[in-house]
Amino acid sequence: MITMRPLDFLEKNRVLITGGTGSLGKKLTRIILDHTATTVVVIYSRDEYKQFEMELSFTPAQRQRLRFFLGDVRDGDRLRRALDGVRFIIHASALKQVPAAEYNPFEFVKTNILGAQNVIDAAIDSDVTHVVALSTDKAANPINLYGATKLCSDKLFVSGNSYSGRRPTRFSVVRYGNVVGSRGSVIPFFLARRREGVLPITDPRMTRFWITLEQGAALVLNALQDMKGGELWVPKIPSMRITDLARVIGPECQTPVVGIRPGEKLHEVMIPVDDGRQTIEFNTHFIIRPAFPWWGENWHMEKGGRPCPDGFYYGSDNNTDWLDDARLARMIADLDLPEAQAWAKERGI
Repeated sequence: MITMRPLDFLEKNRVLITGGTGSLGKKLTRIILDHTATTVVVIYSRDEYKQFEMELSFTPAQRQRLRFFLGDVRDGDRLRRALDGVRFIIHASALKQVPAAEYNPFEFVKTNILGAQNVIDAAIDSDVTHVVALSTDKAANPINLYGATKLCSDKLFVSGNSYSGRRPTRFSVVRYGNVVGSRGSVIPFFLARRREGVLPITDPRMTRFWITLEQGAALVLNALQDMKGGELWVPKIPSMRITDLARVIGPECQTPVVGIRPGEKLHEVMIPVDDGRQTIEFNTHFIIRPAFPWWGENWHMEKGGRPCPDGFYYGSDNNTDWLDDARLARMIADLDLPEAQAWAKERGI
C-alpha cells in the first residue's frame, strides 16, 4: 500500500501544479495545504471558472497560500512568469481522451509534447529544482496517439536531466493506471447508466489497473521527495476485470458486448518487457531506471531495491493483486461522487 510521508521538505517553498484544477491537482493541493503550514501552491490552468470553484472549496486561511495563474502549457512565456520563486513543479496538464486524440491529433501534440518541452525549458530557465511529470499506462507500448504523445513526453522529461546541464533542475516521471472515479472513467459512467438497466461492456476479457486519488497523490509526493532525476516511478496497484465491476455496480443489469473502441487495449501495461531490464522493485513500487551512466547503479541498493528478473513484464493481466467484490465495493463507496454515495446507501455500505 502506498502511503504518504511527512511533507516537511515542502515548507517555505512554492509548488506549481500545471492542470491544477483537475481531479489529481485538486487532491494534491488539498493534501499539501492540509499537511504544511507555509507552503504556497500555484495553480496553472486554462479555465477561470474551475479556478473560481476550486478557490471557494478551501478555507479563507488556506486561500492565503493559494495562487491562481490562467495559462496554457503551450505558452512558454506565461509559464516562465508563473514560475517566479517556484522550487517544485507537478506537471499534470494534458489532453487525455483517446478518441478525441484520434480526431484532433495536432492539438494533442501541441499540448502533450510541445507543452512538455515548454515546461522543461521554463523550469530550467527559472532554476526550479524538482519536476515530476504525470504519465499514463497508455504510454507503455502505445497503440493510440494519446499514448504516443505521452511516451514522447516521458522521454523528454527523462532526457531533460541531461539538457539542464549545470543547472539544478531535475526531472522524473510518475506512471499509473486508471484513477478510480476520475472524470470520464468507467465507474461514474456505470453508476449513471445502471438506472437504465444496461451496462455496455467493450470486451469481457478486459482488465484494468486501479488506483485511488489518495494513492496517486501519495506516489507523486513521495517521488517529488525521493527523486534523483531520470526515474520513471510505477506503483504496485491492484487489477480488476471489467465484468466484475459491472456485476458489483449493477448485478441486475444486462451487459451487452459493444466491442473495443479505437485505440483501446484489452489489458493495460505499465512496464513492457523491454523496460523490465531497467526496472528495480521496491515494496510499494517499481522504478524504471534511465539508460544514462550518471544515474548511479547503486542508488537502488541503498534504498532497498532489487533488480527484476529477466523477461519481467507488469500488466493488468499478469498482476498478482486482484480486487475482489468487497474491496471493489469499498473503493466505489469511498468516492466523493453523489452517484457513488447513493449506490453505497442502497447497498448498506
